Amino acid sequence: MSKSDRIRFKIILGFAILLITLFSFLVHLKFKTLFTKDQKPKSHEIRNFTVTTMTGSEDGLRSIEIFNKISVTIPNLTLTDLNKVSCAKRSRATIVHPQERYCVGDKLTVQIDIFDYLGYKKTYGGDFMKARISTPSLKAATSGKVEDFNNGTYHVHFTLFWKGRVYISVVLYHPSEGVAALWRARNKDYGLIDFIGTFVNESQQVNSECGFQLNSKKNICEYSHAEDHEAFYCYKPDSMSCGSLSYLQSFNTELSFLTPLEKMLFKRENIAVQIPTTPEYVDVQKCTMSSPLTLEQCKIGMKSSFPSGFGLQNSWKPVSCSISNFTTQEQMYNCLSDKIIYFIGDSTVRQWATYLVQRFKGFEKFDLHRAGIETLMVAIDQKKNINLQWKTHSHPIVASGFYMVKDDAYVHEQIDRLAGGSQYVIVICLGQYFRPFPVQLFIQRVINVHKALEHLFLRSPDTKVIIKMENTRDDGLDAERFSDFHGYSHNLIVKEIFRNLPVAVVDAWDMTIAYNTHNVHPPEHVVKSQIEMFLTYIC
Repeated sequence: MSKSDRIRFKIILGFAILLITLFSFLVHLKFKTLFTKDQKPKSHEIRNFTVTTMTGSEDGLRSIEIFNKISVTIPNLTLTDLNKVSCAKRSRATIVHPQERYCVGDKLTVQIDIFDYLGYKKTYGGDFMKARISTPSLKAATSGKVEDFNNGTYHVHFTLFWKGRVYISVVLYHPSEGVAALWRARNKDYGLIDFIGTFVNESQQVNSECGFQLNSKKNICEYSHAEDHEAFYCYKPDSMSCGSLSYLQSFNTELSFLTPLEKMLFKRENIAVQIPTTPEYVDVQKCTMSSPLTLEQCKIGMKSSFPSGFGLQNSWKPVSCSISNFTTQEQMYNCLSDKIIYFIGDSTVRQWATYLVQRFKGFEKFDLHRAGIETLMVAIDQKKNINLQWKTHSHPIVASGFYMVKDDAYVHEQIDRLAGGSQYVIVICLGQYFRPFPVQLFIQRVINVHKALEHLFLRSPDTKVIIKMENTRDDGLDAERFSDFHGYSHNLIVKEIFRNLPVAVVDAWDMTIAYNTHNVHPPEHVVKSQIEMFLTYIC
């Protein structure tokens, strides 16, 4: 081998050794990342962000299972012709096997036949309806259970709980084509809501984009626990630490996943349209003088029926158990004595906390000197030894102003920090703020809450836990983001995930349909009915 060949060989050999060393180093880094993933702190800086999934985990499989249970009930439709959409005014509601006389306690079945705008009978189901019967003079109402035969025909099942003239109402809230569009659009991606985070360092404040999904090569702060399978992100401002995130604010974006044709379905005049009913009412008599059955008092762990009850003189009457007879305000007040009450969730459960603090004058509400929208409320009653707290459920919070996040915590994190015990009462409500986001975000959050409650019941089985379902809300409010169809889906998810736990359910969804409220924060008589159910469960 010549001298020049020996020099060339040494150069090639040295280069090869350098490549092998570099490759070994990269492999080492890769495996180190893989095996230390679960040891990441709650907030940290990451680079070259990519979305991770939990597909292979037990939670991931459970999430997919629940998603598929709902998905198979959604019609697989692509809207091409508005004339072939379900039309409430051309559809009809008729009584099945009409009777000459109706008695209190009888069942009433109403058949719904859906037709399109051309007058043709629909051949598939999936329409989203709300059904109720009412007697306005008695301030009486209850909801109906809709049975879908998947051929354009439905049965709505009612129970006649009171005597008098009972009016029938069936509303086509969204046609099946609208339901299909909402489900597809919701689960397409994030992006309907944006978040802006404010990072604070002494006197310096910097705003930065945040969200559940950020696709960028920029430096990103990740706020997560690996075992939760959830994460929230912000672009990291220069010269700021990830831990300096102090405030967030949400904004509706101009993005829509609906097609121009689909958007026509969600014009206000096309939402919640009454279906003509023949006859419009039935007259109900009390046909027996026997006393009503004596029901056991409602207790935690009881399985709830649907409908869960009915309203009479604006007072709620459960159908499968009895409510406590709070004839005086003092009785309600005494029920709260010596209790530590945690309300965790959105502003509808804050409404419960506010109702109690305002109704019972012994409460002293603390001024916590927090900037922005209220996310934490604390009140005590020293005379009755009552400690009451409300705290939000953390991301997402969809609100018109900024709010503090320094002491933010998910529901399951808050539960994990509680000792529990016979004097502890926990009320949980999730849903309203999750409507504009893919439903699997909500499913995973509820799964995490379920796991936290399992742990709580192991260490403190006598802790009382109440699940408040979602309220209905304004019919015409931005259907893609906030439609009640999303809330209906949430209620199915919550009932499925919590069905094996010793918890009580206050079915606010059923109540607000029966009371026909159209406000996410219903009027006082509805809140009072919900509160009385809550107090019955804890006393």
